[in-house]
Amino acid sequence: MPFWLVPVLLPWLAGVASAAGLTVDIEGLPKELREAVEGQLTLRNYASRDVTAAQVRRLFNNAEVEIRTALEPYGYYNAQVASSLQTTDKGLNALFRVTPGEQVKVVSKKVTVTGEAAELGPVRRALRRFKPDEGEPLDHGIYEGSKADVEASLLNNGFLKMKPTKPPRVEVTRKANTATIDLEYESGPRMKFGEVHFAGAQFRPEFMQRYIPWHTGDYYSPDELLAFQQRLVDADYFATVSVQPDLKSAEGLDVPIKVELSPAKRTIYTAGAYVSTDTGPGVKLGVQRRWVNDSGHKFQADIDYAQRLQAISTSYRIPLPGPNEKSLNFGVTHRNEDTETSKSKNDRVAINETRKWLGFTRTLGVQYLAGTFEIADENRVTHLAYGEVTLTRKEANDYFFPRRGWSIAFATRFAPESVLSDTSFSEFTADGKYILPMGRRQRLLMRLSLGTMIVDDFNQLPPELRFFAGGDRSIRGFDYQGLGSTKSVEVVQEDGTTKEVKYVIGGTQLAVGSIEFERYFLPNWGAAVFVDGGDAWRTGEFNMNIGAGIGARWRSPVGVVRLDIGKPVKSELAHGVQFHITIGPDL
Repeated sequence: MPFWLVPVLLPWLAGVASAAGLTVDIEGLPKELREAVEGQLTLRNYASRDVTAAQVRRLFNNAEVEIRTALEPYGYYNAQVASSLQTTDKGLNALFRVTPGEQVKVVSKKVTVTGEAAELGPVRRALRRFKPDEGEPLDHGIYEGSKADVEASLLNNGFLKMKPTKPPRVEVTRKANTATIDLEYESGPRMKFGEVHFAGAQFRPEFMQRYIPWHTGDYYSPDELLAFQQRLVDADYFATVSVQPDLKSAEGLDVPIKVELSPAKRTIYTAGAYVSTDTGPGVKLGVQRRWVNDSGHKFQADIDYAQRLQAISTSYRIPLPGPNEKSLNFGVTHRNEDTETSKSKNDRVAINETRKWLGFTRTLGVQYLAGTFEIADENRVTHLAYGEVTLTRKEANDYFFPRRGWSIAFATRFAPESVLSDTSFSEFTADGKYILPMGRRQRLLMRLSLGTMIVDDFNQLPPELRFFAGGDRSIRGFDYQGLGSTKSVEVVQEDGTTKEVKYVIGGTQLAVGSIEFERYFLPNWGAAVFVDGGDAWRTGEFNMNIGAGIGARWRSPVGVVRLDIGKPVKSELAHGVQFHITIGPDL
Protein backbone atom coordinates (compact mmCIF):
# COMPACT_ATOMS: atom_id res chain seq x y z
CA MET A 1 0.00 0.00 0.00
CA PRO A 2 1.42 3.42 -0.88
CA PHE A 3 2.73 5.29 2.15
CA TRP A 4 0.73 8.39 1.33
CA LEU A 5 -2.63 6.49 1.85
CA VAL A 6 -1.93 5.79 5.54
CA PRO A 7 -2.98 9.25 6.92
CA VAL A 8 -6.03 9.19 4.67
CA LEU A 9 -7.27 5.76 5.77
CA LEU A 10 -6.20 5.94 9.43
CA PRO A 11 -9.31 7.80 10.72
CA TRP A 12 -11.56 5.42 8.77
CA LEU A 13 -9.72 2.38 10.12
CA ALA A 14 -9.96 3.75 13.66
CA GLY A 15 -13.73 4.19 13.26
CA VAL A 16 -14.12 0.65 12.00
CA ALA A 17 -11.94 -0.70 14.76
CA SER A 18 -13.98 1.13 17.38
CA ALA A 19 -17.27 -0.23 16.09
CA ALA A 20 -18.11 -2.39 19.04
CA GLY A 21 -20.65 -2.97 21.77
CA LEU A 22 -22.00 -0.14 23.93
CA THR A 23 -23.20 -0.38 27.52
CA VAL A 24 -25.04 2.40 29.36
CA ASP A 25 -25.21 2.53 33.17
CA ILE A 26 -27.31 5.00 35.16
CA GLU A 27 -26.68 5.26 38.89
CA GLY A 28 -28.27 7.19 41.72
CA LEU A 29 -31.94 6.91 40.70
CA PRO A 30 -34.78 4.72 42.01
CA LYS A 31 -36.27 2.21 39.57
CA GLU A 32 -39.18 4.36 38.37
CA LEU A 33 -37.00 7.37 37.58
CA ARG A 34 -34.28 5.25 36.04
CA GLU A 35 -36.78 3.64 33.67
CA ALA A 36 -38.16 7.06 32.74
CA VAL A 37 -34.66 8.34 31.95
CA GLU A 38 -33.76 5.24 29.94
CA GLY A 39 -36.89 5.71 27.85
CA GLN A 40 -35.83 9.26 26.90
CA LEU A 41 -32.09 8.68 26.51
CA THR A 42 -31.19 8.41 22.83
CA LEU A 43 -27.83 6.84 23.65
CA ARG A 44 -29.63 3.99 25.45
CA ASN A 45 -31.35 2.99 22.21
CA TYR A 46 -27.96 2.18 20.68
CA ALA A 47 -26.85 -0.18 23.45
CA SER A 48 -27.82 -3.25 21.43
CA ARG A 49 -26.20 -2.10 18.18
CA ASP A 50 -22.70 -1.83 16.79
CA VAL A 51 -21.81 1.86 16.70
CA THR A 52 -18.71 3.86 15.93
CA ALA A 53 -16.87 5.89 18.54
CA ALA A 54 -17.82 9.09 16.69
CA GLN A 55 -21.53 8.23 16.88
CA VAL A 56 -21.28 7.41 20.58
CA ARG A 57 -19.48 10.66 21.41
CA ARG A 58 -22.03 12.75 19.54
CA LEU A 59 -24.93 11.12 21.41
CA PHE A 60 -23.00 11.16 24.69
CA ASN A 61 -22.57 14.93 24.48
CA ASN A 62 -26.37 15.36 24.46
CA ALA A 63 -27.08 12.77 27.15
CA GLU A 64 -26.82 15.01 30.23
CA VAL A 65 -29.40 17.44 28.83
CA GLU A 66 -31.71 14.54 27.97
CA ILE A 67 -31.42 13.13 31.50
CA ARG A 68 -32.24 16.42 33.17
CA THR A 69 -35.17 16.97 30.79
CA ALA A 70 -36.52 13.48 31.48
CA LEU A 71 -36.57 14.17 35.23
CA GLU A 72 -38.46 17.47 35.01
CA PRO A 73 -41.96 15.93 34.60
CA TYR A 74 -41.42 14.26 37.99
CA GLY A 75 -40.61 17.60 39.64
CA TYR A 76 -36.79 17.34 39.61
CA TYR A 77 -35.68 20.60 38.00
CA ASN A 78 -32.21 20.84 39.60
CA ALA A 79 -30.74 17.43 38.87
CA GLN A 80 -26.95 17.10 38.67
CA VAL A 81 -25.35 14.65 36.25
CA ALA A 82 -21.73 13.44 36.29
CA SER A 83 -20.83 11.40 33.22
CA SER A 84 -17.88 9.46 31.86
CA LEU A 85 -17.19 7.53 28.67
CA GLN A 86 -14.62 4.76 28.86
CA THR A 87 -13.26 2.08 26.58
CA THR A 88 -13.32 -1.46 27.98
CA ASP A 89 -12.39 -4.84 26.59
CA LYS A 90 -16.09 -5.27 25.68
CA GLY A 91 -16.44 -1.93 23.92
CA LEU A 92 -17.58 1.48 25.14
CA ASN A 93 -19.19 2.13 28.51
CA ALA A 94 -21.21 5.29 29.22
CA LEU A 95 -21.66 5.89 32.94
CA PHE A 96 -24.03 8.53 34.37
CA ARG A 97 -24.17 9.31 38.07
CA VAL A 98 -27.33 11.30 38.73
CA THR A 99 -28.20 13.31 41.81
CA PRO A 100 -31.88 14.22 41.33
CA GLY A 101 -31.99 16.76 44.18
CA GLU A 102 -35.18 17.89 45.88
CA GLN A 103 -38.51 17.88 44.06
CA VAL A 104 -40.05 21.23 43.29
CA LYS A 105 -42.79 22.08 45.82
CA VAL A 106 -46.10 23.69 44.91
CA VAL A 107 -46.40 26.94 46.88
CA SER A 108 -49.51 28.33 45.21
CA LYS A 109 -52.45 26.59 43.53
CA LYS A 110 -55.37 28.39 41.88
CA VAL A 111 -57.81 26.12 40.02
CA THR A 112 -61.27 27.59 39.45
CA VAL A 113 -64.38 27.15 37.32
CA THR A 114 -66.68 30.08 36.66
CA GLY A 115 -70.18 30.05 35.27
CA GLU A 116 -73.16 27.72 35.70
CA ALA A 117 -71.02 24.67 36.55
CA ALA A 118 -69.27 26.27 39.52
CA GLU A 119 -71.77 24.88 42.06
CA LEU A 120 -72.31 21.48 40.43
CA GLY A 121 -71.36 18.57 42.70
CA PRO A 122 -69.14 16.55 40.28
CA VAL A 123 -67.26 19.71 39.24
CA ARG A 124 -66.70 20.80 42.85
CA ARG A 125 -65.40 17.32 43.71
CA ALA A 126 -62.95 17.41 40.80
CA LEU A 127 -61.68 20.81 41.97
CA ARG A 128 -61.41 19.66 45.57
CA ARG A 129 -59.44 16.56 44.59
CA PHE A 130 -57.06 18.44 42.28
CA LYS A 131 -53.44 17.39 42.83
CA PRO A 132 -50.73 18.30 43.55
CA ASP A 133 -51.89 20.48 46.41
CA GLU A 134 -49.98 23.31 48.04
CA GLY A 135 -46.96 21.96 49.91
CA GLU A 136 -46.83 18.77 47.79
CA PRO A 137 -44.13 17.89 45.23
CA LEU A 138 -44.85 18.86 41.63
CA ASP A 139 -45.54 15.86 39.39
CA HIS A 140 -46.65 16.77 35.89
CA GLY A 141 -48.33 13.38 35.35
CA ILE A 142 -50.53 13.87 38.41
CA TYR A 143 -51.19 17.48 37.38
CA GLU A 144 -52.28 16.48 33.87
CA GLY A 145 -54.51 13.74 35.32
CA SER A 146 -56.22 16.20 37.67
CA LYS A 147 -56.62 18.69 34.85
CA ALA A 148 -58.24 15.99 32.69
CA ASP A 149 -60.61 15.12 35.57
CA VAL A 150 -61.81 18.74 35.81
CA GLU A 151 -62.40 18.92 32.06
CA ALA A 152 -64.17 15.54 32.10
CA SER A 153 -66.45 16.66 34.93
CA LEU A 154 -67.52 19.59 32.76
CA LEU A 155 -67.96 17.64 29.53
CA ASN A 156 -69.73 14.71 31.21
CA ASN A 157 -72.32 17.08 32.64
CA GLY A 158 -73.15 18.80 29.39
CA PHE A 159 -70.80 21.80 29.37
CA LEU A 160 -69.56 21.17 25.84
CA LYS A 161 -68.57 24.79 25.26
CA MET A 162 -66.30 25.02 28.28
CA LYS A 163 -62.90 26.61 27.66
CA PRO A 164 -59.90 27.99 29.60
CA THR A 165 -60.20 31.72 30.19
CA LYS A 166 -56.42 31.95 29.87
CA PRO A 167 -53.63 29.54 28.94
CA PRO A 168 -53.11 26.93 31.71
CA ARG A 169 -49.86 27.71 33.49
CA VAL A 170 -47.43 25.84 35.70
CA GLU A 171 -44.62 28.25 36.60
CA VAL A 172 -41.41 26.80 38.07
CA THR A 173 -38.75 28.86 39.81
CA ARG A 174 -35.62 26.73 39.67
CA LYS A 175 -33.57 28.80 42.12
CA ALA A 176 -36.23 28.66 44.84
CA ASN A 177 -37.29 25.13 43.88
CA THR A 178 -40.95 26.19 43.88
CA ALA A 179 -43.92 26.02 41.51
CA THR A 180 -47.26 27.80 41.12
CA ILE A 181 -50.37 26.41 39.37
CA ASP A 182 -52.87 28.76 37.73
CA LEU A 183 -55.84 27.20 35.93
CA GLU A 184 -59.26 28.74 35.22
CA TYR A 185 -62.21 27.54 33.12
CA GLU A 186 -65.40 29.23 31.96
CA SER A 187 -68.04 26.51 31.87
CA GLY A 188 -70.38 28.12 29.37
CA PRO A 189 -74.03 27.00 29.12
CA ARG A 190 -75.16 23.49 29.98
CA MET A 191 -76.24 21.62 26.83
CA LYS A 192 -79.19 19.23 26.51
CA PHE A 193 -79.99 16.26 24.31
CA GLY A 194 -81.69 17.32 21.11
CA GLU A 195 -83.48 15.35 18.42
CA VAL A 196 -82.17 11.88 17.52
CA HIS A 197 -81.79 11.18 13.79
CA PHE A 198 -81.65 7.53 12.67
CA ALA A 199 -80.14 6.53 9.34
CA GLY A 200 -79.90 3.03 7.84
CA ALA A 201 -82.23 1.24 10.30
CA GLN A 202 -84.64 -1.39 9.00
CA PHE A 203 -87.29 -0.27 11.51
CA ARG A 204 -89.53 2.76 11.77
CA PRO A 205 -88.27 5.64 13.98
CA GLU A 206 -91.06 5.06 16.53
CA PHE A 207 -89.67 1.59 17.25
CA MET A 208 -86.09 2.88 17.56
CA GLN A 209 -87.11 5.37 20.25
CA ARG A 210 -87.35 2.51 22.77
CA TYR A 211 -83.54 2.30 22.94
CA ILE A 212 -82.97 5.95 23.91
CA PRO A 213 -82.07 5.96 27.63
CA TRP A 214 -82.71 9.67 28.30
CA HIS A 215 -85.88 11.76 28.36
CA THR A 216 -86.68 14.95 26.48
CA GLY A 217 -84.96 17.89 28.17
CA ASP A 218 -82.25 15.82 29.92
CA TYR A 219 -78.80 17.35 30.09
CA TYR A 220 -76.23 16.01 27.64
CA SER A 221 -74.03 13.19 29.02
CA PRO A 222 -71.38 11.10 27.20
CA ASP A 223 -72.19 8.23 29.57
CA GLU A 224 -75.81 8.22 28.41
CA LEU A 225 -74.62 8.38 24.82
CA LEU A 226 -72.44 5.31 25.39
CA ALA A 227 -75.34 3.48 27.08
CA PHE A 228 -77.51 4.28 24.04
CA GLN A 229 -74.93 2.81 21.69
CA GLN A 230 -74.57 -0.31 23.84
CA ARG A 231 -78.35 -0.84 23.83
CA LEU A 232 -78.38 -0.75 20.05
CA VAL A 233 -75.51 -3.25 19.91
CA ASP A 234 -77.19 -5.57 22.44
CA ALA A 235 -80.45 -5.49 20.43
CA ASP A 236 -78.67 -7.73 17.89
CA TYR A 237 -80.44 -6.16 14.90
CA PHE A 238 -77.48 -4.25 13.45
CA ALA A 239 -74.11 -5.10 11.93
CA THR A 240 -72.67 -1.64 12.62
CA VAL A 241 -73.70 1.03 15.12
CA SER A 242 -72.40 4.60 15.25
CA VAL A 243 -73.77 7.18 17.71
CA GLN A 244 -72.29 10.68 17.61
CA PRO A 245 -73.29 14.17 18.78
CA ASP A 246 -73.87 16.49 15.81
CA LEU A 247 -72.30 19.62 17.31
CA LYS A 248 -72.16 21.44 13.97
CA SER A 249 -75.95 21.33 13.70
CA ALA A 250 -76.58 22.32 17.32
CA GLU A 251 -78.98 25.25 17.73
CA GLY A 252 -79.19 26.94 21.07
CA LEU A 253 -78.61 24.48 23.90
CA ASP A 254 -79.90 21.35 22.13
CA VAL A 255 -77.35 18.87 20.76
CA PRO A 256 -78.73 16.68 17.93
CA ILE A 257 -77.66 13.03 18.00
CA LYS A 258 -76.74 11.31 14.76
CA VAL A 259 -77.20 7.51 14.62
CA GLU A 260 -75.91 5.53 11.64
CA LEU A 261 -76.86 1.84 11.42
CA SER A 262 -76.64 -1.04 9.00
CA PRO A 263 -78.79 -4.20 9.30
CA ALA A 264 -77.21 -7.44 10.46
CA LYS A 265 -77.73 -10.75 8.67
CA ARG A 266 -81.39 -11.52 9.24
CA THR A 267 -81.25 -15.32 9.65
CA ILE A 268 -78.46 -17.22 11.41
CA TYR A 269 -77.94 -20.98 11.21
CA THR A 270 -75.64 -22.69 13.70
CA ALA A 271 -74.31 -26.22 14.01
CA GLY A 272 -71.61 -27.71 16.18
CA ALA A 273 -70.35 -30.77 17.97
CA TYR A 274 -69.25 -30.76 21.60
CA VAL A 275 -68.07 -32.96 24.44
CA SER A 276 -69.30 -32.53 28.01
CA THR A 277 -68.69 -34.91 30.86
CA ASP A 278 -72.13 -33.96 32.24
CA THR A 279 -74.18 -34.89 29.16
CA GLY A 280 -71.65 -36.81 27.02
CA PRO A 281 -70.73 -36.04 23.40
CA GLY A 282 -73.37 -34.31 21.37
CA VAL A 283 -74.35 -31.94 18.58
CA LYS A 284 -76.27 -28.68 18.58
CA LEU A 285 -78.31 -27.22 15.72
CA GLY A 286 -80.00 -23.86 15.75
CA VAL A 287 -81.76 -21.24 13.67
CA GLN A 288 -82.35 -17.65 14.72
CA ARG A 289 -84.48 -15.05 12.98
CA ARG A 290 -83.12 -11.74 14.26
CA TRP A 291 -86.28 -9.91 13.26
CA VAL A 292 -89.47 -11.53 12.02
CA ASN A 293 -91.28 -8.33 11.07
CA ASP A 294 -90.94 -4.55 11.18
CA SER A 295 -91.95 -4.60 14.85
CA GLY A 296 -88.69 -6.33 15.75
CA HIS A 297 -90.11 -9.69 16.85
CA LYS A 298 -87.51 -12.45 17.25
CA PHE A 299 -87.73 -16.23 16.79
CA GLN A 300 -85.25 -18.97 17.71
CA ALA A 301 -85.24 -22.78 17.60
CA ASP A 302 -82.53 -25.11 18.96
CA ILE A 303 -81.93 -28.84 18.94
CA ASP A 304 -79.51 -30.45 21.41
CA TYR A 305 -78.79 -34.14 20.88
CA ALA A 306 -76.25 -35.69 23.27
CA GLN A 307 -75.56 -39.05 24.82
CA ARG A 308 -77.57 -38.33 27.97
CA LEU A 309 -79.67 -35.35 26.87
CA GLN A 310 -82.03 -34.69 23.98
CA ALA A 311 -83.85 -31.39 23.85
CA ILE A 312 -85.67 -29.18 21.38
CA SER A 313 -86.75 -25.65 22.23
CA THR A 314 -88.40 -22.72 20.51
CA SER A 315 -88.81 -19.13 21.67
CA TYR A 316 -90.61 -16.06 20.38
CA ARG A 317 -89.81 -12.57 21.65
CA ILE A 318 -91.94 -9.45 21.26
CA PRO A 319 -90.30 -6.10 22.14
CA LEU A 320 -92.68 -3.89 24.12
CA PRO A 321 -92.90 -0.10 23.72
CA GLY A 322 -91.32 2.19 26.26
CA PRO A 323 -87.94 2.38 28.00
CA ASN A 324 -85.99 -0.30 29.93
CA GLU A 325 -85.80 -2.74 26.99
CA LYS A 326 -89.04 -4.50 27.90
CA SER A 327 -90.08 -7.62 26.00
CA LEU A 328 -92.70 -10.37 26.19
CA ASN A 329 -91.32 -13.88 25.67
CA PHE A 330 -92.93 -17.24 24.84
CA GLY A 331 -91.10 -20.56 24.92
CA VAL A 332 -91.82 -24.28 24.42
CA THR A 333 -89.30 -26.99 25.31
CA HIS A 334 -89.23 -30.78 25.11
CA ARG A 335 -86.48 -32.41 27.18
CA ASN A 336 -85.39 -36.01 27.63
CA GLU A 337 -82.53 -36.56 30.11
CA ASP A 338 -80.95 -39.80 31.32
CA THR A 339 -78.23 -39.43 33.98
CA GLU A 340 -76.64 -41.72 36.52
CA THR A 341 -79.10 -40.30 39.06
CA SER A 342 -82.43 -40.04 37.24
CA LYS A 343 -84.42 -40.27 34.02
CA SER A 344 -86.92 -37.64 33.01
CA LYS A 345 -89.02 -36.71 29.99
CA ASN A 346 -91.08 -33.55 30.07
CA ASP A 347 -92.57 -30.66 28.15
CA ARG A 348 -92.48 -27.05 29.31
CA VAL A 349 -94.37 -23.93 28.30
CA ALA A 350 -93.08 -20.56 29.56
CA ILE A 351 -94.41 -17.01 29.32
CA ASN A 352 -92.50 -14.11 30.85
CA GLU A 353 -91.70 -10.44 30.65
CA THR A 354 -88.10 -9.16 30.85
CA ARG A 355 -86.86 -5.61 31.38
CA LYS A 356 -83.98 -3.60 32.79
CA TRP A 357 -84.65 -2.73 36.44
CA LEU A 358 -82.30 -0.93 38.85
CA GLY A 359 -79.26 -2.15 36.92
CA PHE A 360 -80.54 -5.75 36.76
CA THR A 361 -82.29 -7.75 34.07
CA ARG A 362 -85.59 -8.70 35.68
CA THR A 363 -87.81 -11.57 34.54
CA LEU A 364 -91.39 -12.14 35.73
CA GLY A 365 -93.18 -15.16 34.37
CA VAL A 366 -95.10 -18.40 34.71
CA GLN A 367 -94.18 -21.91 33.59
CA TYR A 368 -96.09 -25.12 33.15
CA LEU A 369 -94.18 -28.42 33.34
CA ALA A 370 -95.67 -31.83 32.54
CA GLY A 371 -93.96 -35.19 32.13
CA THR A 372 -92.61 -38.32 33.76
CA PHE A 373 -89.50 -39.08 35.77
CA GLU A 374 -87.75 -42.01 37.39
CA ILE A 375 -85.49 -41.64 40.41
CA ALA A 376 -84.30 -44.38 42.79
CA ASP A 377 -87.13 -46.97 42.74
CA GLU A 378 -89.93 -44.49 41.99
CA ASN A 379 -91.69 -43.69 38.71
CA ARG A 380 -93.77 -40.55 38.77
CA VAL A 381 -96.00 -38.41 36.59
CA THR A 382 -95.65 -34.69 37.28
CA HIS A 383 -97.69 -31.58 36.53
CA LEU A 384 -96.52 -28.25 37.90
CA ALA A 385 -97.58 -24.67 37.23
CA TYR A 386 -95.38 -22.14 38.98
CA GLY A 387 -94.44 -18.49 38.97
CA GLU A 388 -90.86 -17.29 38.63
CA VAL A 389 -88.95 -14.09 39.35
CA THR A 390 -85.26 -13.71 38.43
CA LEU A 391 -82.74 -10.89 38.72
CA THR A 392 -79.38 -11.07 36.91
CA ARG A 393 -76.49 -8.67 36.53
CA LYS A 394 -72.85 -8.82 35.46
CA GLU A 395 -69.97 -6.41 35.02
CA ALA A 396 -66.64 -7.18 33.35
CA ASN A 397 -63.77 -5.44 31.60
CA ASP A 398 -64.06 -8.03 28.79
CA TYR A 399 -67.05 -10.35 28.53
CA PHE A 400 -65.19 -12.87 26.34
CA PHE A 401 -62.18 -13.19 28.67
CA PRO A 402 -62.55 -10.98 31.75
CA ARG A 403 -59.54 -10.25 33.92
CA ARG A 404 -61.80 -8.51 36.40
CA GLY A 405 -65.54 -8.93 36.70
CA TRP A 406 -68.49 -10.35 38.57
CA SER A 407 -71.98 -11.71 38.07
CA ILE A 408 -74.92 -12.34 40.39
CA ALA A 409 -78.26 -14.04 39.87
CA PHE A 410 -81.23 -14.40 42.17
CA ALA A 411 -84.29 -16.53 41.43
CA THR A 412 -87.44 -17.46 43.28
CA ARG A 413 -90.08 -19.98 42.16
CA PHE A 414 -93.39 -20.74 43.81
CA ALA A 415 -96.31 -23.05 43.07
CA PRO A 416 -99.53 -23.41 45.06
CA GLU A 417 -101.07 -26.88 45.01
CA SER A 418 -103.99 -26.78 42.59
CA VAL A 419 -105.60 -28.58 39.69
CA LEU A 420 -102.51 -27.80 37.59
CA SER A 421 -99.89 -28.74 40.24
CA ASP A 422 -99.28 -32.03 42.05
CA THR A 423 -97.56 -30.33 44.98
CA SER A 424 -96.86 -26.88 46.34
CA PHE A 425 -93.35 -25.51 46.74
CA SER A 426 -91.38 -22.30 47.10
CA GLU A 427 -87.72 -22.01 46.19
CA PHE A 428 -84.98 -19.39 46.34
CA THR A 429 -81.52 -19.54 44.73
CA ALA A 430 -78.54 -17.16 44.64
CA ASP A 431 -75.46 -17.52 42.45
CA GLY A 432 -72.37 -15.34 42.35
CA LYS A 433 -69.06 -15.32 40.49
CA TYR A 434 -66.06 -13.06 40.94
CA ILE A 435 -62.86 -12.79 38.88
CA LEU A 436 -59.81 -10.99 40.26
CA PRO A 437 -56.52 -10.32 38.42
CA MET A 438 -53.45 -11.69 40.19
CA GLY A 439 -50.73 -10.34 37.93
CA ARG A 440 -50.37 -9.88 34.19
CA ARG A 441 -51.19 -13.50 33.27
CA GLN A 442 -52.95 -14.79 36.36
CA ARG A 443 -56.56 -14.82 37.55
CA LEU A 444 -58.40 -15.90 40.67
CA LEU A 445 -61.91 -17.21 40.02
CA MET A 446 -64.45 -17.71 42.79
CA ARG A 447 -68.08 -18.82 42.72
CA LEU A 448 -70.82 -19.54 45.23
CA SER A 449 -74.26 -21.13 44.78
CA LEU A 450 -76.92 -21.24 47.50
CA GLY A 451 -80.43 -22.60 47.41
CA THR A 452 -83.32 -23.42 49.72
CA MET A 453 -86.88 -24.61 49.25
CA ILE A 454 -90.00 -25.56 51.11
CA VAL A 455 -92.01 -28.32 49.42
CA ASP A 456 -95.19 -30.09 50.47
CA ASP A 457 -94.40 -33.42 48.76
CA PHE A 458 -90.73 -33.75 47.81
CA ASN A 459 -91.35 -37.02 45.95
CA GLN A 460 -93.61 -35.23 43.44
CA LEU A 461 -90.88 -32.73 42.55
CA PRO A 462 -89.17 -33.53 39.21
CA PRO A 463 -85.34 -33.82 39.23
CA GLU A 464 -84.75 -30.50 37.46
CA LEU A 465 -86.41 -28.60 40.33
CA ARG A 466 -84.51 -30.46 43.06
CA PHE A 467 -81.04 -29.43 44.21
CA PHE A 468 -78.06 -31.59 43.20
CA ALA A 469 -74.31 -31.05 43.38
CA GLY A 470 -71.43 -32.50 41.41
CA GLY A 471 -70.30 -32.12 37.81
CA ASP A 472 -68.49 -29.72 35.51
CA ARG A 473 -70.03 -26.50 36.84
CA SER A 474 -70.60 -27.62 40.41
CA ILE A 475 -68.16 -29.76 42.41
CA ARG A 476 -65.53 -31.26 40.12
CA GLY A 477 -64.22 -34.70 40.96
CA PHE A 478 -67.82 -35.99 41.23
CA ASP A 479 -70.37 -37.23 38.69
CA TYR A 480 -72.99 -34.88 37.31
CA GLN A 481 -75.79 -34.74 39.92
CA GLY A 482 -73.83 -37.28 41.92
CA LEU A 483 -74.25 -35.51 45.28
CA GLY A 484 -77.43 -35.07 47.28
CA SER A 485 -79.63 -36.80 49.81
CA THR A 486 -79.79 -40.54 49.32
CA LYS A 487 -82.43 -43.24 49.51
CA SER A 488 -81.61 -46.86 50.30
CA VAL A 489 -83.32 -49.45 48.10
CA GLU A 490 -83.24 -53.24 48.34
CA VAL A 491 -82.21 -54.52 44.90
CA VAL A 492 -82.60 -58.18 43.85
CA GLN A 493 -79.43 -59.50 42.23
CA GLU A 494 -79.11 -62.19 39.54
CA ASP A 495 -78.46 -64.92 42.10
CA GLY A 496 -81.69 -64.06 43.90
CA THR A 497 -80.10 -62.33 46.88
CA THR A 498 -80.86 -58.77 47.80
CA LYS A 499 -78.46 -55.89 48.12
CA GLU A 500 -78.98 -52.48 49.62
CA VAL A 501 -78.15 -49.69 47.12
CA LYS A 502 -78.07 -45.97 47.87
CA TYR A 503 -79.55 -43.71 45.21
CA VAL A 504 -79.03 -39.95 45.10
CA ILE A 505 -82.44 -38.26 45.07
CA GLY A 506 -81.42 -34.58 45.45
CA GLY A 507 -82.19 -32.17 48.25
CA THR A 508 -84.07 -29.11 49.43
CA GLN A 509 -80.93 -27.17 50.40
CA LEU A 510 -77.80 -26.32 48.39
CA ALA A 511 -74.44 -24.80 49.20
CA VAL A 512 -71.58 -25.06 46.70
CA GLY A 513 -68.39 -22.97 46.51
CA SER A 514 -65.25 -22.97 44.40
CA ILE A 515 -61.90 -21.22 44.24
CA GLU A 516 -59.62 -21.53 41.24
CA PHE A 517 -56.25 -20.09 40.27
CA GLU A 518 -55.28 -19.75 36.60
CA ARG A 519 -51.95 -18.88 35.03
CA TYR A 520 -51.44 -18.38 31.30
CA PHE A 521 -47.96 -19.29 30.12
CA LEU A 522 -48.76 -18.28 26.55
CA PRO A 523 -51.36 -15.73 25.36
CA ASN A 524 -53.98 -18.46 24.72
CA TRP A 525 -52.72 -21.40 26.79
CA GLY A 526 -52.70 -21.81 30.55
CA ALA A 527 -53.18 -24.10 33.53
CA ALA A 528 -55.34 -24.07 36.63
CA VAL A 529 -55.61 -25.55 40.10
CA PHE A 530 -58.94 -25.65 41.92
CA VAL A 531 -60.80 -26.70 45.05
CA ASP A 532 -64.59 -27.15 45.01
CA GLY A 533 -66.80 -28.02 47.94
CA GLY A 534 -70.37 -28.23 49.21
CA ASP A 535 -73.44 -30.42 49.26
CA ALA A 536 -77.10 -30.74 48.31
CA TRP A 537 -79.13 -32.06 51.25
CA ARG A 538 -82.40 -32.19 53.06
CA THR A 539 -82.86 -30.59 56.49
CA GLY A 540 -80.18 -31.72 58.96
CA GLU A 541 -78.21 -33.90 56.53
CA PHE A 542 -75.41 -31.60 55.34
CA ASN A 543 -72.13 -33.39 54.55
CA MET A 544 -69.18 -31.47 53.18
CA ASN A 545 -67.88 -32.93 49.91
CA ILE A 546 -64.58 -31.57 48.60
CA GLY A 547 -63.00 -32.11 45.21
CA ALA A 548 -59.65 -30.76 44.03
CA GLY A 549 -57.59 -31.00 40.89
CA ILE A 550 -55.72 -29.41 38.04
CA GLY A 551 -56.69 -28.31 34.56
CA ALA A 552 -55.63 -26.94 31.19
CA ARG A 553 -57.05 -23.79 29.59
CA TRP A 554 -57.31 -22.76 25.95
CA ARG A 555 -58.73 -19.44 24.78
CA SER A 556 -60.44 -20.71 21.63
CA PRO A 557 -62.42 -18.59 19.13
CA VAL A 558 -65.69 -19.91 20.64
CA GLY A 559 -64.76 -19.34 24.29
CA VAL A 560 -62.48 -20.74 26.96
CA VAL A 561 -62.06 -24.52 26.73
CA ARG A 562 -61.47 -26.08 30.14
CA LEU A 563 -60.11 -29.59 30.60
CA ASP A 564 -60.02 -30.51 34.29
CA ILE A 565 -59.00 -33.58 36.25
CA GLY A 566 -60.66 -33.69 39.65
CA LYS A 567 -60.55 -36.10 42.55
CA PRO A 568 -62.69 -36.27 45.69
CA VAL A 569 -60.58 -35.51 48.74
CA LYS A 570 -63.45 -35.63 51.24
CA SER A 571 -66.75 -37.43 50.67
CA GLU A 572 -68.84 -40.40 51.73
CA LEU A 573 -70.43 -40.90 48.30
CA ALA A 574 -67.68 -41.04 45.69
CA HIS A 575 -64.08 -41.91 44.99
CA GLY A 576 -61.74 -42.06 41.98
CA VAL A 577 -60.77 -39.53 39.32
CA GLN A 578 -63.17 -37.58 37.10
CA PHE A 579 -62.45 -35.76 33.85
CA HIS A 580 -64.40 -32.57 33.11
CA ILE A 581 -64.66 -30.65 29.84
CA THR A 582 -66.51 -27.33 29.55
CA ILE A 583 -66.65 -24.56 26.95
CA GLY A 584 -68.11 -21.12 27.43
CA PRO A 585 -67.84 -17.75 29.15
CA ASP A 586 -66.48 -17.29 32.67
CA LEU A 587 -69.41 -15.13 33.82
